[in-house]
Amino acid sequence: MQISPRSIARVSARNPWKVVGVWAVLFVISMGLTSALLSGALTTEAGITANPDSSKGLTILEERLRGPTTIDEAVVIRSAALTTDSAMFRNYVSDIAQRIRSLGPDVVKVDSVADYTQGPNAPFLISSDRRTAIIPFTMAGSINDATNNIEAVQAAVHEAPEDGFEVYTAGNASVGHDFNKASEEDLARGETVGGLIAIVILILVFGAVVAALVPLLVAVLAIVAALGATALLGQAFEFSFFVTNMITMMGLAVGIDYTLFIVSRFREERTRGHAVLDAVDIASSTAGRAVLFSGLTVVIALAGMFIVPSTIYRSLAAGAIFGVGFAILASLTLLPALLSLLGDKVGALRLPFVQKAQVEFDEERSGGFWDRVARTVMRYPVIGVVGVTVLLVAATIPYFDINLGSAGVSTLPDTFQSKRGFEILEEDFAGGHVYPAEIVIDGNVGASTGVPAAVERLRALIEGDAVFGPSTFTTNRTEDAGVVSVQMAIDPYADEANAAIERLRDEYVPQAFADMPVAVYVTGLTAVNVDSLSITADYTPYVFVFVLGLSFLLLMLVFRSIVVPAKAILMNLLSVGAAYGLIVLVFQKGFAHEIFGFQQVETVEFWLPLFLFSVLFGLSMDYHVFLLSRIRERYDETGDNAGAVAYGLRTTGRLITGAALIMVAVFGGFAMGSLVMLQQVGFGLGVAVLIDATVIRSILVPASMRLLGDWNWYLPPVLSWLPHFGIDEREPHLRAGPERA
Repeated sequence: MQISPRSIARVSARNPWKVVGVWAVLFVISMGLTSALLSGALTTEAGITANPDSSKGLTILEERLRGPTTIDEAVVIRSAALTTDSAMFRNYVSDIAQRIRSLGPDVVKVDSVADYTQGPNAPFLISSDRRTAIIPFTMAGSINDATNNIEAVQAAVHEAPEDGFEVYTAGNASVGHDFNKASEEDLARGETVGGLIAIVILILVFGAVVAALVPLLVAVLAIVAALGATALLGQAFEFSFFVTNMITMMGLAVGIDYTLFIVSRFREERTRGHAVLDAVDIASSTAGRAVLFSGLTVVIALAGMFIVPSTIYRSLAAGAIFGVGFAILASLTLLPALLSLLGDKVGALRLPFVQKAQVEFDEERSGGFWDRVARTVMRYPVIGVVGVTVLLVAATIPYFDINLGSAGVSTLPDTFQSKRGFEILEEDFAGGHVYPAEIVIDGNVGASTGVPAAVERLRALIEGDAVFGPSTFTTNRTEDAGVVSVQMAIDPYADEANAAIERLRDEYVPQAFADMPVAVYVTGLTAVNVDSLSITADYTPYVFVFVLGLSFLLLMLVFRSIVVPAKAILMNLLSVGAAYGLIVLVFQKGFAHEIFGFQQVETVEFWLPLFLFSVLFGLSMDYHVFLLSRIRERYDETGDNAGAVAYGLRTTGRLITGAALIMVAVFGGFAMGSLVMLQQVGFGLGVAVLIDATVIRSILVPASMRLLGDWNWYLPPVLSWLPHFGIDEREPHLRAGPERA
């Protein structure tokens, strides 16, 4: 038996309880894996798998200077009434320092805890107005261990009475913990809001409660399975903590959409008189096959992100692919089994007024809103093409002012204590106590080489730069490596911090170490961010070529045309460009951001354009495949291009609009979160899908197809040897119409 969507669905529909049982077992196993392993598979750390200067410097630091990277933290203590000279302030600081030490070596490095009441660094641990003190210390273990253990530190710190004092923790672990917490809250909010709105839209689309719940059930099972797979694979490869957001967002969006199209086609075939199993067969042979090809397009687009040597891109891609992949699998196996069991009960608990409109709808008869839209647009095709193109190009224009960067602690909501702690560090100290820039020197750094003099020249240069604070110079025992650690009194992700690193690399280091026989690398959190921006820019063209090339090839094989994929790519680029422009307009320029409840920030997340391109290109192809599959199906039967276009839009318009609204609801739910990066992701995906399902599908597609006529389906004779992976694989007796009820 040839394996295809139809054959898989046929086996599933004829063995429904076995399939449901398999998915039930998979659900239980996935829940167990998620509960036991997922937290250990996630990290707040973003790494670069290439070897830029920041990575080279970090390697030298770890191997030859101070061992594995330390996770530096600080407790910030401020009083409006007391100064650090008072006995009460001194006793309070000493008490907190002792509480931190008492946590033991599994939580903190005990000998790293310092306070101004003792030790030579006392002057550096109090502010100039003597109303703020810090207690720097180093967390034990990896960044993941520190992120998990910081709650114990915070609990110990806040056990001390805080009357008259403000007490906060600040550092990588605190910020990572707060980002994790905000991400979980945003995830819960997105699931709730998106899920509830999706149910309402599904009920309106189907006119029946049961039919509306089936897509949600399939999507939820796909998400749980994807989370289980992530937890299991994460034992070998760590994923960014945002992977759970991606899985849920993509799983809900495409899982509901794919099920929506298949269930709609099943009910359509039942109204034509086909038996339940035949209706399942036809739905899987047409809509199910379209789901497979559109899903493969999404996966291809997402796979392009694996080209970029960055763990965050690969985590985002993996999470989204898991969500989409299990949604496809559930749609082709679990859904046919459920439809076989439910039969016409899938239409139970009907809404009479919606159901009446659906019953009266006859796709074979002209008329209705979408038919009128298609025929009106095709009556004035030039106006349609030019008008929409100009509109989308205009929306793209703000993109050319985009300022790429990364969300730092300053973008966290004010309710998170790590943000307030960092603000005080930035105001009263050099924030670099926990986020220093580090200039690593590889080579002989002994006094006879002149390197110490070069270091002094460097320190003199950076002293005149307002971004940089005090610096220290240390070497290893063999004097074959050294590091200048310089504090940075600024959010390490801010534009100014990035510019400061560029000055270090391009101006200060070359001036100080001119003609010196050593290699110098600038590393630290900000340097890693700068290198991530550079690597993203370098690899973006390769991702575009990969995604566009494979998508063109797949669509050409499906539709036997070179015009269809070329148009699809151009249209998708228009919608993606418009989404880019609107993101810049709202988030960076602040247009109407308060209406949406979004933060205005100075940068757009550096990974966002490439991520959105991959996701949106795939999702846009979803609607294109569903619409064009119905058009091609009709064109093959009648040979009438204009009639086929009207038929395709008439039969899919309601479903595509409903599916788009569901996606917008899901993405909008995540855009309502507190993290600006998720706001940007949710807003960008939402507006792009809305643009794609409205002006692109209802105006640009029919108008362009009217202008091109039969040329839409042109395939050069030289390519006639290519295999044909058509959408419709029904058997002949099922094409002809119903033979039995």
